[in-house]
Amino acid sequence: MPIAFAYTLIVLLIITSILLTLLILLHRGKGGGLSSMFGGGVSSSLAGSSVAEKNLDRYTVLVGIVWFACIVGIGLWLRLQMSSGS
Repeated sequence: MPIAFAYTLIVLLIITSILLTLLILLHRGKGGGLSSMFGGGVSSSLAGSSVAEKNLDRYTVLVGIVWFACIVGIGLWLRLQMSSGS
């Protein structure tokens, strides 16, 4: 496979890593974790999740799947390069 494929995966991996970090930080704390130690548990919890929270969950899962696919793709590309080089 060409080297451009690897560079594309690396750039996509960097973008999805940053985006995944931001999406995870946007999630509302459910209490009992580190967020409640710093005052996150003080806010009143509304009944059920809002539409925005459900969409945020979906986007986080989608970006996580793309991130994982990039890691697997880079691993497979490296394996092919190692086997063809020796």
